[in-house]
Amino acid sequence: MAERITGGRARHHSFGWARATPWRGRRDIAHLVLGDRVPTDPSVVDACLHALQRAGYRAVVTSAVAPADALPFVDAGFDVRERLHLLQHDLDDLPPRGTEPRSRRAWRNDRDGVLALDDLAFDAFWRLGASGLREALHATPSVRFRVGDGRHGRPSPKETPLAASTNGGGDSGNGLVGPVAYAITGRAGRQGYLQRVAVHPAGRRHGWGRALVLDALRWLRRHDTRRALVNTQWTNDAALALYESCGFRQLPVGLCVLDRSL
Repeated sequence: MAERITGGRARHHSFGWARATPWRGRRDIAHLVLGDRVPTDPSVVDACLHALQRAGYRAVVTSAVAPADALPFVDAGFDVRERLHLLQHDLDDLPPRGTEPRSRRAWRNDRDGVLALDDLAFDAFWRLGASGLREALHATPSVRFRVGDGRHGRPSPKETPLAASTNGGGDSGNGLVGPVAYAITGRAGRQGYLQRVAVHPAGRRHGWGRALVLDALRWLRRHDTRRALVNTQWTNDAALALYESCGFRQLPVGLCVLDRSL
């Protein structure tokens, strides 16, 4: 196991099959992000849990995993925290560009506005926070980070992309200042991922969700991506309907997020 020490404490761990970092900035909860290979023996998971407990964590949450991959974690005492639909788009048949609102590239001064929007769009468990946003932007070799704010124009040349910290954006046309919607799309090889799509509650029903999903799919197809994947909570009927209206189809097996105390 490799560890990176921060402030005298081991906060970042690599177990070969997974890495662990603080969950959404919570230094007492570990986020266990699984790689392509997951352990089949609960004793391997137990060793990981003991290491995290020694590092000061009091609980652990996994990334989304397939049911078969969840078995050793269930045997090690994890419970299912959330169930997720998993959907796929083959990128063969996309609707032509229509009258949907136009998004733009996300810039440095959008970061705080995006995080404020995210807090309003999701319940506490699913909110990204600053650390989660950084992870999402670095989860894949290629990333597309788009913002909708109703300006329909280009940002000032003085603005710089990504990484940020002051609230920016424009008036959404609904009395909103700052981003009214945003999306993060990742690409690894020929596989694409809609990692995050969020719309401000006061900006919904104006076509932003569909606009951002279609923008992501067109970007992936331009880069010769073979398929796109997205997941959403089991109870999020609105998101499910949006993805299906854009051509996604549900896969027969979903995902789950697991957690346990240490």
